[in-house]
Amino acid sequence: MPARPFTTSSSMWLEPATKPWLNAYTPRPIGGDELIERAADDWRRLAASAPPARGIGELLITTLEYASVLPPTLYGAACAVAAPPAPEGYVVTRGNAGDLAVVGADAAGALYGTLRLLVLGPEALLGGKKTVVSSPDLSLRMLDHWDNLVPHPVMGTIERGYAGDSVFFENGDLVPDTDRIDDYGLLLASIGINAVCLNNVNVHATEATLVGERLDLVRAIADILRRHNITTFVSVDFAAPMTLGGLATCDPLDESVERWWRETTDRVYSVVPDLGGYVVKADSEGRPGPFDYGRDHADGANLLAAALAPHGGLVMWRCFVYNHRQDWRDRTLDRARAAYDHFMPLDGRFADNVLLQIKHGPLDFQVREPVSPLLLGLRETRVALELQIAQEYTGHAWDTYFLPTAWREVLELDVAGDGGADLGRDLVDRRGSAIVAVAGVGRDWNWTGNTFSQANLYGYGRLAWDLHEGTQTIAQEWAIASFTGDADLHEALTRILLRSREAYENYTAPLGVGFMVTPGGHYGPNIDGYEYSPWGTYHFADRDGVGVDRTPTGSGYTEQYPPALAARYRSLEDCPERLLLFFHHLRYDQVLPQSGVTLIQRIYDTHFEGVEQVRAMRRDWETVREQVPEGTRTDVDRRWQAQEHNAIEWRDQVCTYFLRHSGIADAAGRTVYP
Repeated sequence: MPARPFTTSSSMWLEPATKPWLNAYTPRPIGGDELIERAADDWRRLAASAPPARGIGELLITTLEYASVLPPTLYGAACAVAAPPAPEGYVVTRGNAGDLAVVGADAAGALYGTLRLLVLGPEALLGGKKTVVSSPDLSLRMLDHWDNLVPHPVMGTIERGYAGDSVFFENGDLVPDTDRIDDYGLLLASIGINAVCLNNVNVHATEATLVGERLDLVRAIADILRRHNITTFVSVDFAAPMTLGGLATCDPLDESVERWWRETTDRVYSVVPDLGGYVVKADSEGRPGPFDYGRDHADGANLLAAALAPHGGLVMWRCFVYNHRQDWRDRTLDRARAAYDHFMPLDGRFADNVLLQIKHGPLDFQVREPVSPLLLGLRETRVALELQIAQEYTGHAWDTYFLPTAWREVLELDVAGDGGADLGRDLVDRRGSAIVAVAGVGRDWNWTGNTFSQANLYGYGRLAWDLHEGTQTIAQEWAIASFTGDADLHEALTRILLRSREAYENYTAPLGVGFMVTPGGHYGPNIDGYEYSPWGTYHFADRDGVGVDRTPTGSGYTEQYPPALAARYRSLEDCPERLLLFFHHLRYDQVLPQSGVTLIQRIYDTHFEGVEQVRAMRRDWETVREQVPEGTRTDVDRRWQAQEHNAIEWRDQVCTYFLRHSGIADAAGRTVYP
């Protein structure tokens, strides 16, 4: 049996002390598959640190193929379900004598079912039922690491990382503590993640060699992650034929370039035969790409797809493509339009093993954005919804921000604007869709910087498996699985998580206008920090009003949506109030139809409310903090102090900025600095 896990890190939601059922059941694998054996070993390894318990029975772990060897009552219950589980799915059932059985559709399903039972326990999982069935909504549930092999002079070993150094790489090599990579694989498998991209999409010179002289590093990590049914991907440099191969071009239609990628990919798969494929960022923020040669992104993606196809590999082609040298003087330009304008005309031209990886919003993981119209428009091309767990614009893991609350809203959008199918259902119904998130983990003891940020990783896994899982359920599960303590503790942690997104949104950029952050780092307020930059991140505040006109009288971005959604966003009355300044430039004295107050008053009210919400969450924490281990307690205490300071700074800078621009005082008479 492998060594005891989590000797150098937090076990997060796999905390054995919260799981008295581990020693109540003796796992017995049936069928001989390595993943089934691994599931039993994982149970035993965590049970070694769990509370002692009176034995109840066996935990039988198998697949549908071998289910007939189960005791008759368990076999009958597993076969009596209305529909068998889909690939990677499972059935969990309890017999009359107390034994449990996990029956996977395949060995991966047996692993996932066992780990789900391990996290929740039989009572919570079964909920009074004799049998439960669960299958993933999407077959590819992936994390992208923005890890560097050597420290970047600004970003360090993880771009937009807020939890320490890379869990994979150190000084151009593998980290010495490879047991921690194995622990990471166990954590991810326990929430159903089945793919990981190892390195930064901004592929620097050293990272480019992961498909060359450092390919053995990929093999070593893939060998570890494979034990947990996790497939490994790598980010590649579109210009690699030049930077690694010495060619004079990386034109995707050049025969020598095609040959280089084919030969390189053959060599990669000879070393890592089950590599998932390549992740690519091209023609974006200075990265090379097909535009350099007058080609389009279908040409670029299909070049790599042809090299990967014989091996069953995928191309995850990112659609974060826009002009980052925009002239702020030209108000007809709109960065939000870029992905749709570039990729929608190419729908149907991509190879079957290409997935277009599309950020959930049209800009860049802002606190509030509408769903990208490209996700709604593409119908002849496979898509992957891209989210961000790393808190680049959502508090840097200093401020508590429960991201599943925002993701739930993305997945609930009615894609036709008619109150019908939501985006989650739409992704399930489409051919070969996937979900991807930018990871937020590092080598800090607790993996995520802020302990509350662990709930974001947990929540991503739960939503990736079940696109309609509720945020309250996710928050409660994380709290109960992660911390010993009474109901007051778990309820307080859940309340904090569920309130945190609204609080953060209230004290930062108002009503969907976005950004207003410190340039470069993106933490803390700088209202005009990006206003005259080339990045296309403008709010257009003046003495009369603020916001971006994206209706037909402005950039016309609204018309990229299906007709009913376009009409919703064009209309001041129907547009969701939290998105008003994303879609409209409004006067400060405009009365908002939904809240009934003027725009300027709404800005004042939300920013004062946001600070009070932070203080309320902090008070909630104070009532239960003594139940939390001292190291965690001390760290969370200092983060609450930092968040309250950040919230006050945001409130005061935003309110003063708009007082100075509008000349209109706060009707409530609160202190706004002149």
